[in-house]
Amino acid sequence: MAFFNTLLFSSTSTIFLFLSLIILLSSKLSLSSSSIHDLLRSKGLPAGLLPEEIKSYTYSQNGHLEVFLESPCLTKYENRVYFEQVITANLTYGSLIGVEGLQQEELFLWLPIKDIIVDDPSSGLILFDIGLAYKQLSFSLFEVPPHCKPQGLLKNHVRNIEKGFVALR
Repeated sequence: MAFFNTLLFSSTSTIFLFLSLIILLSSKLSLSSSSIHDLLRSKGLPAGLLPEEIKSYTYSQNGHLEVFLESPCLTKYENRVYFEQVITANLTYGSLIGVEGLQQEELFLWLPIKDIIVDDPSSGLILFDIGLAYKQLSFSLFEVPPHCKPQGLLKNHVRNIEKGFVALR
């Protein structure tokens, strides 16, 4: 009888381990098949906070988010924004805290964006902590992920425009 109890216990634990493995794998698959933009939406943030050209990302259970791009790039919302090749932050519901790898141009200065917060989703505003000040922008500016141009291409385009202004003087 002891042999059958041991065999039964062994079979039960094997089945439990097998089911646990299936659940673990299915949760990993669903996480990897969802995009970073879906993750942002699920956390109460607009998908367009990050560009379309995301290569990959990691998100740990403690909230640490790491986003990888092919190369650094520039895009424009209200002002120009620079994305480094790796962007990190702590992602919680309604906020990206301790952002690294993201800068915004303000009056010809590039300022690091430290935090991005949606305090009240019904307000339609999103708050950016740019170190020296806080800036509120419309949530609607960030609904669609923008296309991001490699850093060199956009800077050359801006230089050409600036040359055109000089020629007009």
